[in-house]
Amino acid sequence: MASPERDPRLNKSNQRGKLPREPETRQQLPQNLWLWWLIFAALLVWNLFAWWPSQHNTASIPYSTFLAQVRADNVAKVHIAGDDITGEFVKPLLWPQPQQHSIDSSSSHESPTAAPSPRGSAESGSDGKPAAANPGHPSAPPRYPNFRTMFPSAIGDPNLIALLEAHHVAIEVSSSPANSWLFSILVNWLPMLLLIGFFWWMAGKSSRAQSGMFGFARMKPRRYSAEQPGVTFADVAGADEAKAELQEEVDFLANPDKYHELGARIPRGVLLVGPPGTGKTLMARAVAGEARVPFFSINASEFVEMFVGVGASRVRDLFRQAKEAAPAILFIDELDAVGRRRGAGVGTVNDEREQTLNQLLGELDGFDPRQEVIILAATNRPDVLDPALLRPGRFDRQVVVGLPDRRGREAILRIHTRPMRLGADVNFAMLAGITIGLSGADLANLCNEAALAAARHGGRAVTMADFEDAHDKIRLGAAHPQLIDPKERRLIAYHEAGHAIAAWFTPAADPVQKVTIVPHGQALGVTAQVPGEDRHNLSQSYLNARLAVMLGGRTAEEIVFGDVTTGAENDLLEATRLARRMVTRWGMGKLGLIAFRADEQQPFLGYELAQRQDYSEATAAEIDLEVRGLLEQTHEQVRRRLTDSRPYLDRLVETLLEEETVGLDKLTEVLGPRPQSSSRDQTATDGRPSGSEDSVSLHRVSREG
Repeated sequence: MASPERDPRLNKSNQRGKLPREPETRQQLPQNLWLWWLIFAALLVWNLFAWWPSQHNTASIPYSTFLAQVRADNVAKVHIAGDDITGEFVKPLLWPQPQQHSIDSSSSHESPTAAPSPRGSAESGSDGKPAAANPGHPSAPPRYPNFRTMFPSAIGDPNLIALLEAHHVAIEVSSSPANSWLFSILVNWLPMLLLIGFFWWMAGKSSRAQSGMFGFARMKPRRYSAEQPGVTFADVAGADEAKAELQEEVDFLANPDKYHELGARIPRGVLLVGPPGTGKTLMARAVAGEARVPFFSINASEFVEMFVGVGASRVRDLFRQAKEAAPAILFIDELDAVGRRRGAGVGTVNDEREQTLNQLLGELDGFDPRQEVIILAATNRPDVLDPALLRPGRFDRQVVVGLPDRRGREAILRIHTRPMRLGADVNFAMLAGITIGLSGADLANLCNEAALAAARHGGRAVTMADFEDAHDKIRLGAAHPQLIDPKERRLIAYHEAGHAIAAWFTPAADPVQKVTIVPHGQALGVTAQVPGEDRHNLSQSYLNARLAVMLGGRTAEEIVFGDVTTGAENDLLEATRLARRMVTRWGMGKLGLIAFRADEQQPFLGYELAQRQDYSEATAAEIDLEVRGLLEQTHEQVRRRLTDSRPYLDRLVETLLEEETVGLDKLTEVLGPRPQSSSRDQTATDGRPSGSEDSVSLHRVSREG
């Protein structure tokens, strides 16, 4: 299916393309949010400094002690502000001073009139230095370089200024501020108040904007308006059946009264099912573009959060927005992320996901019959969805958006190559024939890789050779340097030649397009087969031929070298898987027309443990024997065919060693005309294998490990 993002026509708002986004109506947080966080950090640091306990270096002393220190010439300067006196000592003061102990009898002969030195409070030695406290004593008082005291305003001290001047003390005087208490409150409490106000403002901003750190429970879908035409069905190729089924939904949104008057109830839930890359999201947008209604798009994983109940709240909010914008389309991508089957697997239950699913089920049931809202959902795993989602009344319809057929691939290629300068030799019909099994996204990638290859080679236009190089790069991987060891190159050549000979001389097998011994990706060599036509049902003869081709490389090693290598690992895995499906699912073995449950793609851990096995251990052993017998029988047939064709095998190996890559024309020259398959081999009558059987077959020589 085509994707409009690669078409330059769709990048302009005045042409078909991406639907323009509706102007945002919700208030958003400021773009310079970093500035607010910087302010928040500054407030936080301010609070830490304001409330962090600081180490004070100022001693509160009595007024008398202050006068004694002035008379002892230990005061350098003072600052008088009203009744408050602060200042600095000349030498730090030991405060509080040690208690004066009683004088013992040995000192009774001293003069009782001897008074202590006026400097005794600041110094204890005859050298005039301040007395040092014993640093080892746990109760030694500290020393303070600054002091604070209160002026005795009630009685006054008219001699203070004269005393200070007499002892050469620097004096600073300032008036006492009347609002000092208000200033103190602001300094101590303003940082905390500002911090609380910041959080309050952020909470209100987040609530109004429905986003931010407090708005995680609100839904923010991507909304596209219907003011200008967007993607329509004309921009979608390769899904004609899906477009036909969705046309009724478009008509309902465009003309709802026609259905309401007749009492008809249009299916409100449409589930788009298909492999990845087939354009399910593009199809949903095309429905909105055709009906010209608002389009809400969201991924189901956005519902699930670590907090229980958030997902359910988001579901309610999303459906509320869709109903307010009705008529509208609500698209939920990857529905299996939230709609997985409940009660499956082993381990704890994800309560958040199940509550979200329950709320989604309730919203799907709670629509007004006249509400003009269509719910579109997409998934590539419908097998894991909860059965309650798929019942009538919720997702009533399942629209399959499958891989495009040949005509669809050609139309998709034409869409994606519109902006390219193409060479005259580009053949879209041929490209559509060799791209069997590719989705719309794969085809878009093919066109882009071809344009890159043309630019890399210095071409002025994208030629058919560029498309072939891009096709090989996508299917086979990027080419690597050649192998140096000649023995290993010969072994790989025989391995790939064994695949090619088995496919060439088996009429029911797909034709071989290319054989190479140039390493690509993780493969040391590749044999590529391309189906001649799109296949939906595969016959037993065709599947037997595929088994033979898979075992051809390993068998060639056995015949030529008498030994085997690890290069056939991928071939053996694929052959065993295919043989088991033939026996257990499609009734192509000796066990008869009975199918056994053997789900190899069960996504739930331990889900099979909770299911009862529908066959006995003896039957399981019989199945293993039947699979082994089918592989051994095919192996013996391939051995006889390669032994009879040994000259062709050796000739093809020599050609590979010389040219390294052999195409279809060279294969026809070396091996001769390929036998034509009978009509019975081409008739699809048995089985319906998975989509992987429809794609191009690649047989690789695996790297060890």
